[in-house]
Amino acid sequence: MKEVLVQQTSPELVITLTGEIDSGNSDEFYGEVESAYEQAHCNVVFRCGGLEFIDSTTLGTFVKILKRIRADGNTLRLVGLRPAIKKLFVICALDTIMEIEE
Repeated sequence: MKEVLVQQTSPELVITLTGEIDSGNSDEFYGEVESAYEQAHCNVVFRCGGLEFIDSTTLGTFVKILKRIRADGNTLRLVGLRPAIKKLFVICALDTIMEIEE
């Protein structure tokens, strides 16, 4: 189960993620983020402290979101990833294309 909570839309789109995002709900996750971004068209910050699990499909979804946001000249930042989840981003070298903060 996952929760995508849009908390703020100015000056950045702040989205808090909790629970698990995997192949079973990654399309829904993308749709929720895309819908929120369509209304805001600004830099996006994901607060990930409550995110408990992601899989490789979710990593791909984050890349898809990043490409969409960068196409408009905006940025994506991940904040508060748990160590095990951050490790997935590092292993896949996604930390070289996405801003990841503690």
